[in-house]
Amino acid sequence: MLVSALLTSVGINFGLCVLFFILYSILRKQPSNYEVYIPRLVADGSSKRRSHFNLERLIPSPGWVKRAWNVTEEDLLSTSGLDVVVFMHVITFSLKVFLFTAIIGIFVLLPINSTGGELSEIDLEDFSSYSLDVFTISNVKSGSKWLWAHFCAVYLVTAFVCILLYYEYKYICLKRIAYFHSSKPQPHQFTVLVRSVPVSSGSSVGESVERFFTEYHPSTYLSQMVVHRTNKLQSLINDAKKLYKRIIHLQSDPNKQKNTRIGLFRQKVDLVDHFEKKLEDIEENVRLEQSEVSMAEEVRAAFVSFKTRYGAAIAFHMQQSTNPTQWVIEQAPEPKDVYWPFFSSSFMRRWISKLVVIVACILLTILFLIPVVLVQGLTNLSQLEIWFPFLKSFLTITFVSSVVTGYLPSLILLLFLKIVPPIMEFLSSIQGYICHSDIEKSACNKVLWFTIWNIFFATVFSGSALYQISIFLDPKNIPSKLAVAVPAQASFFIAYVVTSGWTSTSSELFRIIPLFCSLIRRPFSKDTDDDFEVPSIPFHRDIPRILFFALLGITYFFLAPLILPFLLIYLCLAYIIFRNQFINVYAPRYETAGKFWPIVHNSMIFSLVLMQAIAVGIFTLKKLSVASTLIFPLVVLTLLFNEYCRKRFLPNFIAYPAEVLIKRDREDQNDPKMGEFYDKLVTAYQDPAMLPIHFSDNGESLNSPLISSTV
Repeated sequence: MLVSALLTSVGINFGLCVLFFILYSILRKQPSNYEVYIPRLVADGSSKRRSHFNLERLIPSPGWVKRAWNVTEEDLLSTSGLDVVVFMHVITFSLKVFLFTAIIGIFVLLPINSTGGELSEIDLEDFSSYSLDVFTISNVKSGSKWLWAHFCAVYLVTAFVCILLYYEYKYICLKRIAYFHSSKPQPHQFTVLVRSVPVSSGSSVGESVERFFTEYHPSTYLSQMVVHRTNKLQSLINDAKKLYKRIIHLQSDPNKQKNTRIGLFRQKVDLVDHFEKKLEDIEENVRLEQSEVSMAEEVRAAFVSFKTRYGAAIAFHMQQSTNPTQWVIEQAPEPKDVYWPFFSSSFMRRWISKLVVIVACILLTILFLIPVVLVQGLTNLSQLEIWFPFLKSFLTITFVSSVVTGYLPSLILLLFLKIVPPIMEFLSSIQGYICHSDIEKSACNKVLWFTIWNIFFATVFSGSALYQISIFLDPKNIPSKLAVAVPAQASFFIAYVVTSGWTSTSSELFRIIPLFCSLIRRPFSKDTDDDFEVPSIPFHRDIPRILFFALLGITYFFLAPLILPFLLIYLCLAYIIFRNQFINVYAPRYETAGKFWPIVHNSMIFSLVLMQAIAVGIFTLKKLSVASTLIFPLVVLTLLFNEYCRKRFLPNFIAYPAEVLIKRDREDQNDPKMGEFYDKLVTAYQDPAMLPIHFSDNGESLNSPLISSTV
């Protein structure tokens, strides 16, 4: 890629960022857009819709930047939870890493690369016509003593990242324990999920659970809530909700046609009355189904609650039976975090689903190679002219060729990547996880490794295959050719950072899709503050993106340091924009207390090892064999550091230590509110589908469930 193509891509994306910022600063002030740009404030009652005209609404203002900047970590912790704090630490950690690497890369390595003379000497008068390869390590002559600067940089950056990782892991671990101490008693702290409950003839699951835990945990056992299969029941409730919203919509719109003709004889009926009768029928069916489910549709699983956190921890960590396949115990998620459809599927169905997920991920990875190959073809004009000879006259225009090679490839790849997070979330949801947070963590891992393989490795491999097919005819030269191919793709990844980083983050602020949905829905819905849900941040979409950019920065900082300023700009944008979104837009759906951080740590270690492996190939290619040999101890030290962190910190992210649990239990002994908490704990894990519904006005009988809410 030429410098002119990169400058074109930077110019287009910078213009889009400025446009998004201006539009956001205007549209966010319009009362009709409050549900798009400040839904959290509207839901909290902190902001009300104002209809009177104000000229100030039409003038762009940067006041939101100052407000986002002034938000402290304690503010985020108190309003959004520890998961959001950890998310922001991913950004600040990356900022610290790339500020350090930028000092080395820009002021030391970039001058060495650009004056290496292996490819060509730089002429500032014709700067824009040069290939970006002259700024990479490929421009340094083989055997040059200046390559030792790159060797030292690899060691320095590895040491800096490892030290920073250690202190970040330690800080978040302590923050997690402090957050546990400061939080109020939560149901999931006192509860475990028991599965594979053995049931003797003549007794129910509930009776078996009650008898077992009363006998073996007599001093700490409190209550149990048996799980039922409620997929059919949930479908009926969803139908009732849709019908209820339709009735409300008809009643709220006086201009809406409320009469229609239905049936074989086209009888004229009032729509509101017709739907209300259907709603009453559905409610009656729900009550009957609840009664049937409570009597017959038991799953051999139950949520078991204890009087102390320590009692729940003992049950979780100890094997309960001589047969380890029975009385299997897991930590219970938060009640609002439970993924209830999991319990409606059989063991065989979950086992088959896991195989389907593996096959689907493999197929998606293979299919995604098609746009990757297409993108790599667009970055090379000669290849493009061979594929599409009728475009040759257009591609000779400088601006067109710059857009096609500099901006279009990254844009195409970005658009294809948009569909990956929702697909991975769906695949994780059928994989057999019992809570939404585990589904999102699984989807986060899937999206991360999918991105690393399909964007990084597939781009490098497809690039080398397109331009040097002959390398596969000579296997001995494959390692050396790949050592050339990795830095050769630096120009593409710089453009990718600008497009996927700058523009995508700015569009996150502008919220294009929610805005369009609001504009389409607005004429057909009543203007109230109760008709929308406050969104939660999709961690499985944004954490992998940040970690992938961190991988690019760590991998390319010594190969092509020119990528570092673009990464720093992206991280600065992400820092401000996401803080703004957490204040105004996103509300937490659940709380894992920082369990996403081990994913971050593992990704950073992988990035370091990948960078060191590429360094071995580069120094071998550049005939600096001593440097290649000296990199191997660094790989071993990095892996040993990772093993130390895994043993030192990871157990605290799996379960809380006994001293922490016992200390909290002792504090609760003097809390007069614990009695009320225990009363609520008994029914905290009741399936929402088993609760009574209150949509119709058909008297008190419909407001009373046929089953008891208590055990």
